[in-house]
Amino acid sequence: MYIELIDETEQVPQAIITQTLDLLDFAAEKIGKENKEMAVTFVTNERSHELNLEYRDTDRPTDVISLEYKPEEPLAFGHEAVEEHSDLAELLEEFDAYIGELFISVDKAHEQAAEFGHSFEREMGFLAVHGFLHINGYDHYTPEEEKEMFTLQEEILTAYGLTR
Repeated sequence: MYIELIDETEQVPQAIITQTLDLLDFAAEKIGKENKEMAVTFVTNERSHELNLEYRDTDRPTDVISLEYKPEEPLAFGHEAVEEHSDLAELLEEFDAYIGELFISVDKAHEQAAEFGHSFEREMGFLAVHGFLHINGYDHYTPEEEKEMFTLQEEILTAYGLTR
């Protein structure tokens, strides 16, 4: 998986940057999305607040904002291109590698790690995986969706070694 990572805060230790990249690669393998591209930006609570207001019309900072990329118009392919590929899904996969971006509030991660009594590393990992699952179509609006997403999220974190 290709991940563009930006630390707007200039405060995130290299170990957390490395962990985030490794963990997202691990999660991508777990759900079969290793050939995708995404962006992760570490932000302050102030920036998180601005983004939350802009994208979610919510006037407060939040821990992670997930922006799933969905092309507005389906790609049109000529007859020849389809004939060259026996599997149309494979063809579409080639042209639709970008899945979205995450904005993770480092300030919120510190706050929540203290609140929940676990490490900053665990909280940053949790937020990265949670956001990653959102940009891959997982949600938690219904009890069924929540169970599926949170179970997978915990499986990924535990298998990676980020336990509570």
